[in-house]
Amino acid sequence: MEAADVGGVHIKYLYHCRRQLWLYVRGIRPEHLSTAVQLGEAVHDTSYTRHSPVDLGAARLDFVDGGHWVHEVKSSSRASPADQAQGRHYCHRLRGLGIEAQGAVLHYPKTRRTQRFPYTPEAKAQAEADIVEVLAVAAAPTSPERLTRSACRGCSFTDYCWTE
Repeated sequence: MEAADVGGVHIKYLYHCRRQLWLYVRGIRPEHLSTAVQLGEAVHDTSYTRHSPVDLGAARLDFVDGGHWVHEVKSSSRASPADQAQGRHYCHRLRGLGIEAQGAVLHYPKTRRTQRFPYTPEAKAQAEADIVEVLAVAAAPTSPERLTRSACRGCSFTDYCWTE
């Protein structure tokens, strides 16, 4: 895996669960069986339907507006560090392509709220550090430790981690 292969899902899993990231990189992908993932896809498919997604290969963003703000639609009700990291990563990827992304706007349709995070020099440094960390987790020969069971609620990888 190389830096150009790191996408938004990798970044999300880095912040959510490193074990989940490690498994995902190795092709273990039970997300299609998860009701939480299906709900997220439904929210995405029915929100902001006038905008087209932007495919950057390893990363797929919901849309970019005329002011070069990355917009991401989330199914949760509040912002998480993983959401912010994904937005930061997408800005970083766009900047690498010569598009001056201004920052990320996270949309939470369930609560009808948005949060805006500008892409600052600090955000750039964190985005670069996140990519390095994803590559380190991906290169590890063994799976990271699992989280506590309460942290795994709703995770599509629960059966893998807790069947022993």
